[in-house]
Amino acid sequence: MNAIRYVQGDATSPQAKGVKIIAHVCNDRGGWGRGFVLALSRRWPQPEAEYRRWHRDRARNDFGLGAAQFVRVEPYVWVANLVGQHGTRTARSTGAPVRYEAIDAALVPLADRALALGASVHVPRIGCGLAGGSWDRVEPLVVGRLADRGIPVTVYDFGA
Repeated sequence: MNAIRYVQGDATSPQAKGVKIIAHVCNDRGGWGRGFVLALSRRWPQPEAEYRRWHRDRARNDFGLGAAQFVRVEPYVWVANLVGQHGTRTARSTGAPVRYEAIDAALVPLADRALALGASVHVPRIGCGLAGGSWDRVEPLVVGRLADRGIPVTVYDFGA
């Protein structure tokens, strides 16, 4: 089993050379405006614009749980919008919106793209913030779909 590298830092500033893919989990309702996506939007406008276009045109594309969208934001940096959350958490919500099977499914095209580009993958603890997931359940998915295929993965814990 290949290890994941854990670092303190900002996943929008990947610590690696070469091609990098920053991956994060989005919801299936077209909402963008809380959590990690705010940091992405402060740095690059394209991931949000492309996600909103993808959602708006969903009748004619693959948008939905388990899908992945790749947006090039710099010559050697891509952002992967992974749809792994059903709706959003509200005051009346029962249960977390995370969908582990959708995250697992979205990691497949992420791995394929990373291998094709020779890229490393950089993530916050995907699915574990506003989506309400548990890293104990997400980490084995990341290991199995990415790290075990030889893809370098760095997980960023933001903070001091």
